[in-house]
Amino acid sequence: MGHAHSTSRHNGRAGAGAGNGNGVEPPLPSRFSRFRSRLRLRRHRGRDRCGAAGDASESGKGVAADEFAGIARIRIVKADLRFKDKFFACLSLGERTYRTETSDSTHRPVWNSEKKVVIETNGPHIARISVFETNRFSKNTLVGYCEVDLFDLLTKDLEEEHVEDLALLDPSSSTTTMGTISVSCYIEDPVETEQSFARRVLAIVDYNEDGKLSLSEFSDLMKAFGNGLAVNKIEELFRQADTNGDGIVDMDELAALLADQQEKEPIISNCPVCGESLGKYDKINDMIHMTLCFDEGTGNQIMTGGFLTDKQAAYGWMFKLSEWANFSSYDVGLRSGSTASHILVFDRRTKRLVEEAIDGKIVLSMRALYQSKVGLTLIDSGVKDILKNLSEKQGKKMNSPESAKDIPKFLELFAGQINMDETKDPIESFKTFNEFFIRQLKPSARPIAHIDDGSIATCAADCRLMAYSSVDESTRFWIKGRKFSIEGLLGADAHYNAFKNGSLVIFRLAPQDYHRFHVPVSGTVEKFVEIPGCLYTVNPIAVNSKYCNVFTENKRVISVISTPEFGKVAFVAIGATMVGSITLVKKEGDYVHKGDEFGYFSFGGSTVICVFEKDAIQFDADLLANSERSLETLVEVGTTLGVSKRNRGLKVSELQKCSIE
Repeated sequence: MGHAHSTSRHNGRAGAGAGNGNGVEPPLPSRFSRFRSRLRLRRHRGRDRCGAAGDASESGKGVAADEFAGIARIRIVKADLRFKDKFFACLSLGERTYRTETSDSTHRPVWNSEKKVVIETNGPHIARISVFETNRFSKNTLVGYCEVDLFDLLTKDLEEEHVEDLALLDPSSSTTTMGTISVSCYIEDPVETEQSFARRVLAIVDYNEDGKLSLSEFSDLMKAFGNGLAVNKIEELFRQADTNGDGIVDMDELAALLADQQEKEPIISNCPVCGESLGKYDKINDMIHMTLCFDEGTGNQIMTGGFLTDKQAAYGWMFKLSEWANFSSYDVGLRSGSTASHILVFDRRTKRLVEEAIDGKIVLSMRALYQSKVGLTLIDSGVKDILKNLSEKQGKKMNSPESAKDIPKFLELFAGQINMDETKDPIESFKTFNEFFIRQLKPSARPIAHIDDGSIATCAADCRLMAYSSVDESTRFWIKGRKFSIEGLLGADAHYNAFKNGSLVIFRLAPQDYHRFHVPVSGTVEKFVEIPGCLYTVNPIAVNSKYCNVFTENKRVISVISTPEFGKVAFVAIGATMVGSITLVKKEGDYVHKGDEFGYFSFGGSTVICVFEKDAIQFDADLLANSERSLETLVEVGTTLGVSKRNRGLKVSELQKCSIE
């Protein structure tokens, strides 16, 4: 999708010095061919990245020049819905979310709201658009969503703006549509972006708005925003653009020259919009900063930013009041003692932040119990037994026929997070809640990556994952229990010297997840060791507590798997509050192939921990990077986890390819 531009580029950097010997400059490649060439550069160079302002800074890093594909302008035009109410829409990309205003019309809301976002060749490119029905008194209701692959849209070779009509999907079923939404998308390649910001900077001093600048107008601009070099070169720069010597130059020509000069030797020292110094950025991020500061100015409504997730953007005034009063807050990465009551995780597939649904009252009770000395006293005074009895009682209840009536309520609570289209059996076939909870998926729902390559380990569950190369790293970033150790986790009967200082990965299953777990590696099951214990919650609030040791005190079953590629691997299934049973479907002596079902948890959240021998596995880079931020990664069964470091024939490029796939 795109707009046709008639921008003069003969002074732009792309054509500089590119003559063919006869004085005629060759034509520039099209915007789309340049974009496609950048998409082919799917590599990440190990270079330092400075923070950039605007969109670039929101992701916590700058943009490397060879990664910058352009700035995309995404416009949400209108929707056609089944409902008759007022609506707003949210656009989520990576760790950024933007929101439109609430529509004045019903049934067919019109927004014409747009936002400019930075596109990187290896960055997030799946944008989610969510439509919410308004509710003034509490949170608003998600009624439909769609996902848009910007790479697919932006590489279409269209000569003018094109509006795409997309199906809005039911949050509970990807095969049911709730209406349509109209979206347009346009990308500026870096050459156009440079010239665009330069023209807009120059327009500040085009006092008579005739599209031309005199020397005095250009001088005013340089004196206001330029550095010493710019002031000294005012006349020289102006003469370069004033090819006919009449003292007035076309703004587009001068903009192209200025963009070229900014690329070679920056002469604008402060952003004309916010006044911030540009010296701390590299050249590409200076340009991005200024472009996003101007934020298009097309006359269309600009979306509101500053949100991490669409759920945060959708909360009503009651939540805003509680946040203002410090009863709740948002934070990326839940750490010990954090006041964050909204658990954010990074969706590996879409590369965006999502919020885990959890009742606010439960959050407060968990914080009171697990994050305070008073709570520690309660735990020591018998809460362990209370949690165990409560879990056993709840387990019996969820196995009763009466519990089946709770299934629709559960699906409503986790709308948008459970896809029943993936479930093997229809919902009416489940006679109890637990039958639904341990539901199986269709065989095609979770393909196993590199299924015939035993040197590549895969994820064991649909879960939120933390991966650490050593126990020390896990306790520094995530596990805060004072007594956590590999020996304490595995117990004397399953602990081997080979696991000392080993690597570990934590697969945390939330209630809405598919609750069957699978083996991440191929090998032979040597032994099972069952360890009785408590049933603390495995929620990060408890894991991050320094007052209890969730993983070394909870009930768990340890399996030791012997593999040719990774040595011994300890697979630890851990029970938790409301988890009455851990059921394994394999036995000692069985050979298991990676991806095979290994067992399941009954009702409640639960966790699997895998411990690898020291220097046996290289975890995927994205999983390690998120874990270092104390940010869990949302993954699915069968996606890549890491590669055996003992397979010396595997090249580094193949390691990187595994993490991307």
